Amino acid sequence: MKKTKRLKGSNIMKYLSMYTDDPKLNVWHLSILTAILGLGYRQGQRRRIKVSRSKIMQLSHVNTLPTYHKYFKQLQDLGYIKYSPSYHPGYKSEVKLYKKRLSQILR
Repeated sequence: MKKTKRLKGSNIMKYLSMYTDDPKLNVWHLSILTAILGLGYRQGQRRRIKVSRSKIMQLSHVNTLPTYHKYFKQLQDLGYIKYSPSYHPGYKSEVKLYKKRLSQILR
């Protein structure tokens, strides 16, 4: 049986602490990241989380597609997440959360 690392409350707080310490992130970034963390908690996943745009938008209260795409793309560019789209309608896309921003890792 494969053992998965579950996302726990203490891990969520570590991620949120990292996010809130970055002055480059605004309320929209934090809302999307919090929605992704919430999905990960529900799925019992720590880093690889199955997502859909509609679910993230619903949980983050981002109501317009341009706003969602703008800030979701910025999170990728800043190195907080890696998005792996699924082009199959029966499979959800996947977001990988990084423990540290990629730019911090590469320094």
